[in-house]
Order: sequence, then structure tokens, then C-alpha cells
Amino acid sequence: MLSLIARNTCQLARSSYFKNTSHFNYQTPVFSVLRSPIRNFSHKQLVAHVKKFTHPIRQNSSASVQVNAIPQNADKAVGLWLLGCSGMVFVAVILGGVTRLTESGLSMVTWRLLGEKMPWTDEEWNVEFAKYQQYPEFMFKNQEMTVSEFKRIWWMEFAHRQWGRLIGTAFAIPALAFWAKGYLNSATKRRVLAFGTLIGCQGLMGWYMVKSGLKNNFDDPNDVPRVSQYRLASHLGLAFGLYTLLLWSALDKLLPAQPFPAAALSDVSAVKRARLIRRLAFTSKALVFITALSGAFVAGLDAGLVYNTYPMMADKWIPCDLLAFSPTLRNFFENPTTVQFDHRKLGETTFAVITSLFLLSRKAKLPPRAHTALKALAAMAWVQVGLGITTLLTYVPVPLAASHQSGSLVLLSFAIWLTHELKLLKYLPK
Repeated sequence: MLSLIARNTCQLARSSYFKNTSHFNYQTPVFSVLRSPIRNFSHKQLVAHVKKFTHPIRQNSSASVQVNAIPQNADKAVGLWLLGCSGMVFVAVILGGVTRLTESGLSMVTWRLLGEKMPWTDEEWNVEFAKYQQYPEFMFKNQEMTVSEFKRIWWMEFAHRQWGRLIGTAFAIPALAFWAKGYLNSATKRRVLAFGTLIGCQGLMGWYMVKSGLKNNFDDPNDVPRVSQYRLASHLGLAFGLYTLLLWSALDKLLPAQPFPAAALSDVSAVKRARLIRRLAFTSKALVFITALSGAFVAGLDAGLVYNTYPMMADKWIPCDLLAFSPTLRNFFENPTTVQFDHRKLGETTFAVITSLFLLSRKAKLPPRAHTALKALAAMAWVQVGLGITTLLTYVPVPLAASHQSGSLVLLSFAIWLTHELKLLKYLPK
């Protein structure tokens, strides 16, 4: 065994990584000797040279451990914190979906970083309602709304905003504490800074989105006061991106990926199938993400209400008004018919890829948890398609539509888990 280690070390010494010997202060004779052909040395000579070669590495490793020692329970604590933050983002997406579906998002017409003052008395509620009455949603759509009806939509938007601020607090305070205690390594510190930036951008994008619905750009009698679908998609995309990164990092700490079965390493066909499954898994995750973003355009344009039949759209596979807008590119983001058509096709493609992935993996040699994640992903894909079709056929009732949006995040969660379990497969030989 020692001889095998010695020979591998000699191969490492001849690699390009060690061309610059200044990293470890090697003596040139030792380095040059190890780069010589292995057959030139006896067993004892190899071991002696390897000890000289590895001595600087062992010294650097010991110093590194002493200087950058991280408490034993740090990974678990940090992982649970990141998992909790990802769960809070999950709830925020659900709250945002319900806020959009109940048309509550434009009820609060001001924004303050630390939160708005809650109205308690009748006089304060009347003042808040008077502010709302100055904006397009009331003037063109809710002219007969009463104060009691206004309170319901105001509380919904207030809850969504306060939950977002709570996420920022639940992230920032533990982040500072873990940083001060030395619980974070350099890679995790970079991620934490990125997460904090994304959380801040998410809050700003939320208000930027709301502002688009407060402007009086609704001169056409057919216009409906609502937020820009572009900003809505950006807001949702940031939330999904933040959730993905938080959950992936939490899994790194709490549930490290299992290795590929050692017994299958010599099976060339098994390795090729595993690499194919990994590529399809990452493709599935990307498709789930893109389909969810297209759903934001469906929600922003109320496109779920234009063709409530399936699988055809008004007895046609391709509706007449699919490319009614000019220039053509506008249809994909502003034409409700095209937006719904795209969402259907993306959903069907995602479903087909996930189902194919599941069938392909049934007899594949993969880490045990990867098989479990695959089954969960495939089952959730069927549920999500069923929710989407039912929501469409029943004219988008709030409970079903909210379940469909939540289902997209559950589906993404399983896709993240699966790709995380398969991430070590990239090191398999080609």
C-alpha cells in the first residue's frame, strides 16, 4: 500500500500543478528526482523521497488547521440556519402568490425600509384608504370598495412585506454571529455575502414592481391596473434563485452527496449512463426554473383566463391570435395567448424530460439517495401537471392557483436535491 501511495505521489509530482515549486519551498533535487521515471527507484527509495516530498505539505496543512480551526458543530449549525432561511423564502413565495391572486399587491402605496406604521384607529384607516383612492387600481377598478374590504387586501400585502423583512433579520443576525465565532470558511463567507446582496435586491425589486402598478398608464378602456409582468418575473426569479442557492448550500452542510458505487466504477456502460442521468437532471432543474418564470408572465397578464380548455386552445392546437402583436417578439412577453401557450409547452416539455429521466434511471447504478430523489421528482412532476391543468379548467380559483405556484417550488426543491446528490458524478471517468 505504501508503495502504491509513493508511486501515485510521483505521478502527482510530475503533474503541471507542481511546476512551480515555490508554493511549498521544495528542494530542487527532491522535486527533480520525483519527476524521474518510477522504474528508476526501489521501494525503499520511493518511500524515502515521498517523505521528503510531502513534508512541506504536512507542515502547511498543520499550520492551516491551527490558524483556521472551525468548531466541530459549525457545519450543522450553519446548515440548519441556511435551511431555515430557505424555508422562509419558500413561505414568502407562497405569500407573494396569494397576494397577487387576491389582487392585494397595490393596496400599500408607500414603502419604507424599516416598515410602515400600522393603522389602528378608524381615522388612521381612513387616511390610509384615502391614499389608495388616489391611484389607478381604485379609480378604474375598485371604485365601490369599502374600508372593510380595503383592510383585507392591505393586511395581505402588509404580511408579505413584513415576512420579507423578517427574512432579512433572520439572515443577518446569525450571519454576523457565525462570522464572529469563526463558523464560516472562506467559501461560505463568499456565499453569505452573495445571499445578503440577493435579499437586499429582492426587497428593492419588490417595491420597484409595485411602483409600476401605481403609475397612471392605463388610458385605454381595456387596460387593467396591474404591475409590470417583466418586473413581476424579475421579482419571482430573484426569489427562486435565492431559494436555490440557500437550499444547495444547506445540503452541502447537512447532507453531503453520496459517492458513486465503487463496485460500478469498472462498468463502462454504468458510468456512461450515470453521466447521462446527471446531465438530464441538471436539464430538468433548468426547465423547472424557466417554466416557473414563464408562469410569472402568465400571472402578470392574467393569461390563465384566456383559453380554459386542454389540451387544445379553443378547439385548436395553435390559436389564431398566437402572433397577433407586432413586432413578433412582443408576443412572447405581452400577448396573453402566446404567454399561456409557451407556459403549456414548457410544462409539457419539463414533464416529458423528468419522466424520461425517471425511466432511464430505474436500472442505473446511482448513489442510494439519488434514486429516492428521482422518485420524488417524478411523482411531484405528475402532481404539478395535474394541478396546472385543473387550475386552467376551473378558471384559476385562488386555492388551486396558489397550490400550483407552490408546487413549482416543491418540484424545484426535488430537482435541487437530485442534482446535489449527483454532483460528484462529474468526476467519473469519461
